[in-house]
Parts: sequence; structure tokens; C-alpha cells
Amino acid sequence: MASPELDKFLANFSSCMMDADDPLETVRAKMMAIHPRSHAPDTVVDRVEIGGVACAWMSTPATDDSRQVFFVHGGAFVSTGIPEYMTYGQTVANFCHARVLVPEYALAPEARVPHQLDELLAVWDAAGLDPSRTVFMGDSCGGGMALALLCRLRDDGRELPACYAGLTPWFDARQQGDAAQQPRGVDPFVNAAWIRARFRDYAGAADLDSAAVSPLHADLSGLPPLYLGVGTIDTVCDDATRLASRAGAAGVQVLLDVNAGHIHGLHGLAGMCPESDRAMERVGEFVRTYIP
Repeated sequence: MASPELDKFLANFSSCMMDADDPLETVRAKMMAIHPRSHAPDTVVDRVEIGGVACAWMSTPATDDSRQVFFVHGGAFVSTGIPEYMTYGQTVANFCHARVLVPEYALAPEARVPHQLDELLAVWDAAGLDPSRTVFMGDSCGGGMALALLCRLRDDGRELPACYAGLTPWFDARQQGDAAQQPRGVDPFVNAAWIRARFRDYAGAADLDSAAVSPLHADLSGLPPLYLGVGTIDTVCDDATRLASRAGAAGVQVLLDVNAGHIHGLHGLAGMCPESDRAMERVGEFVRTYIP
């Protein structure tokens, strides 16, 4: 049963606010409207340039400086950046007890894959982080990008981070999972047609089924432990369940955390409803298991 706080939040939405036919300016305006641009007074946001890319380090009083999160932000490939992810970065820092690095990659459709992955790789190479003390993490489209980058490092024979956490991650450009084909409720933030449109913005002429665009189809062998957190109402729920099955078959440790009755971006609602707090607690426990 949903908490009163979650019920109250969902009561604000009788339908999904996203429309696949919206022009890009409207898409960006809607996305900016749902991402807060603030942080607590005791959260430190240090703007830096790493590898030629604007980035921010975020830390809170709960941060353990020896534990790092390489965080690839969401925004449907086409919107948001560091200002819109200060609250989310603060949440991750608090629950994971870590410093959080957020690269501000170029947005689609002005830039298209593999440009964003090249930028993320440049940041990773220049940041000098200890892989054994770092988790790759991303929310929404950023979860897919972080996994694609992880696979790229593996393919190049590079040392991999200690673990990966995808928070309602996007893995399938075609949205062929059951939750996308058979909606289980109203998700105010995403629907299958809208996600497909955003993947087209990102991919351009690239193959939608390539591992760089849709990591659902990637070779997952040899990856570090994966955490995949989704809600049952979330359109991309079965991006995660299908990838978890493939990863397990490839011998990869997977923690699949499916949150009943919850929506896309559920982890970003921490502080607003207890379900999201508990989900972020599990993310933090997972990270600290592999980066004690």
C-alpha cells in the first residue's frame, strides 16, 4: 500500500505530463520545471572543469571523501545539467556517504551519441579516481549512459569501478518491455512514445539497438555488481528486469529492486515520501557493501 505522502503526490497527476509530439523547447521547459534548482546550506557544490567538461563535485556532512560516485545525470538526453541536479546529488551523497561527481555532458539533439560517451570517458580519464573506491551511477537516461560507458571500459580492457547503480534507468530505445507495452498506471513523468522520441534525439542516425544507445543489447559479461532500481508503474520497469535476467545469465551479480506502486524517478523523491527514502537507503547499502 502506498504511503499517504506518495498518494498525495500522485493525486496531482491524472495523466502523464509528457507528450511525444511536444517541440523540443516544450520538452525542455517541462523537464526544467520538475527538477529543483537548490540544495541545503551545508551541501558544498564545487564547480570544476575536468577533461574539458564542466563538472561539479557535491558533498554533504555525511560524505566520506574516500568513497566516490561518478554520477551521470538524467534529463531525457535533451535537458538539465548541474543546477538541476544539486538536490539529487545531495541525496546521493547523503545516502551513499560519498563525494558525488556530476559531469555536464553536451545535450541532444545538438550533440549525438557517441559524443556524450566520449565526454564522460574524458572526465573519467582526467579525474584520477580510484576505480576500487568508485561507483558508476546514473538516473533515467543517465543510467543507460553510465552502463554504456562501463561496457566501453570493459571492452577496452580497462580497470572497472567497484559497482554500478542504475536508478530507474533507460536501457531500451524501442521500449519493448511489458511495462511500456501494457501500462500499469499513470506515470506522470514518462511514457513509451515520449521515451522513444528522446532516444531518437540522442541516437540520430546511429543504430537504436547498438550497445551504445540501448545497453539492454550489450555484452554484459565481466561487469562489476549491478544495482537496478525501478518502480512497477515506471514505463521503463522492464528495461531493468530484462537486463537483470541477461546480466545474471552472463554471471554478473545483480540486485534488482522493484518498488511496488512507484513511478519513474522514484529515487529523486527522497525526502518527500518514505518509499523513496527506503529505496535510497538500499542504494546506499549496496554501494557501501562494495565500497566499504
